Amino acid sequence: MDDAPMIVTVDDYEPLARERLQREVYDYYAGGAGDEWTLAENRRAFDRWVLRPRFLRGVTSVDPSTTVLGVPLTFPVMVAPWAYQQMAHPEGEKATRRAASDAGTVMVVSSTATDLLEDIATAASGPAWWQLYLAQDRGFAADMLARVVAARFGAIVWTVDFPVNGLRRRDTRNGFEMPLGLPTSDYVYDPAISWDDLAWIRSHAPGLPVWIKGLLTAEDALLAVDHAADGVIVSNHGGRQLDGCAAALDALPEIVEAVGGRLPVLMDGGVRRGTDVVKALALGAAAVLVARPTAWGLAVAGEQGVADVLRILREETENAMALCGARTVIEIGPELVTPAP
Repeated sequence: MDDAPMIVTVDDYEPLARERLQREVYDYYAGGAGDEWTLAENRRAFDRWVLRPRFLRGVTSVDPSTTVLGVPLTFPVMVAPWAYQQMAHPEGEKATRRAASDAGTVMVVSSTATDLLEDIATAASGPAWWQLYLAQDRGFAADMLARVVAARFGAIVWTVDFPVNGLRRRDTRNGFEMPLGLPTSDYVYDPAISWDDLAWIRSHAPGLPVWIKGLLTAEDALLAVDHAADGVIVSNHGGRQLDGCAAALDALPEIVEAVGGRLPVLMDGGVRRGTDVVKALALGAAAVLVARPTAWGLAVAGEQGVADVLRILREETENAMALCGARTVIEIGPELVTPAP
């Protein structure tokens, strides 16, 4: 249609998604904890760094492909876990999985997915990881992990920043409740989780690497190293848990320094542009993850919307790499960024 809005950036999907979604569903996806200061900081943090482009390097083409723990990615952007995707589109997680697979990247599937994990796993052939909230009912958790292993998910992403619910004011004001039929009643999170549980998870998911997601301090990153985690994901849960804590990008450098290359570091929170991807990689991330942009794409156009979001981010990343003089991801180093004046 001639009057169809032009989609140029991933942000262009958000107002369209807001029109299509029920208000309480939009607010559930868009909202953060408390006054949403940390939610906003996740974006503002990228403005605190500027790129230092290098020229005359003979960059005739760029290759954004990389590997994370041996998993090949066509570009360093993965799909972060986000819950209850059928509220955004009837195809839910299966549509997102297909789009991520076709884009050559990893989807991290939420423990609170609406589709059966086996159906999500078989919806596409590309790599997928399983995000774990550890339930109080360890029998339930053990059964879930057995299913995850049987479905051939490639890794466990243990999210540790959810001992209790964050205070999400939008949901309270909207009186938001999960629609009937969504799998909320069977999953009571364990607030008493500790580093000792990592060994329990490994015992029930033998052979799978375990990422620790939700760390914001060097102290916890060092503990992840001490407990032989396979990787860490710097994250504040998209600003949805503890308001007033650091933006993920602000926490990234101290965690990268603390682990000292002993394990890979990923980050999520506020990534909306290819230049954001380059800044995060220059500060030490092996790759980044995005959630809300894929939610808006899914709400607007299903699988094709998610695919388009990932396409935009890849093309922007390639453009930023070329203009910074980086032919490959390996050439994106700390010399390409500096604090903003």
